[in-house]
Amino acid sequence: MINGLLGTKLGMTQVFSEDGERIPVTVIQAGPCTVIQKKTQDIDGYDAAQIGFKAYNKAKAAKQTKAKTGHFKGQEVTRFMREFSVDDIATIEVGQTFDVTLFAKGQIVDVSGTTKGHGFSGVMKRHNFKGGPGAHGHRFNRGTGSIGQSATPSRVFKNKKMPGQYGNVQNTVQNLEIIEVDTELNVIMVRGSVPGANGRLVEITRAAKTCK
Repeated sequence: MINGLLGTKLGMTQVFSEDGERIPVTVIQAGPCTVIQKKTQDIDGYDAAQIGFKAYNKAKAAKQTKAKTGHFKGQEVTRFMREFSVDDIATIEVGQTFDVTLFAKGQIVDVSGTTKGHGFSGVMKRHNFKGGPGAHGHRFNRGTGSIGQSATPSRVFKNKKMPGQYGNVQNTVQNLEIIEVDTELNVIMVRGSVPGANGRLVEITRAAKTCK
């Protein structure tokens, strides 16, 4: 069995359990993903399955390079490709399709995605600094404040919290419980939030270190 799938974050909503508990959930379209290539211990030194997600339409597929289309060997050219570990590579075949049936209700998974980008941000937004007084006459306001010393050591220490690029980084949320699996809509609902904006790519894998 393959270790995970690619999917699309659709958004957040809430569901109610049988005992009336309100559960915030993130809805993820998981797959379908097609096996593009097999990595084997004999040839590549490890066992894994390379899968593709979100096929291009005919117009965009025709604009892809011959190197990329040749890699798919007659299959639909997809926008995204990732490798996932497998339990038994002998059970995986090129062209095989995996969908939301790979997961089960109550299963614990890790979800990875790219966080929302906020561009170049100040310390109040990036590091939750309190800021200075907002009354008239004050010049501090949203500034950083003192960042170092004068004579000793006469430099700014590394990792000092300062303005800079905020967001748009890879992030993983671990140990999320699958609350619901909808095979008709090909979506899963996981408890809590996952990184990224709606419509962005996410990776769903079996939990690396389960704490439940």
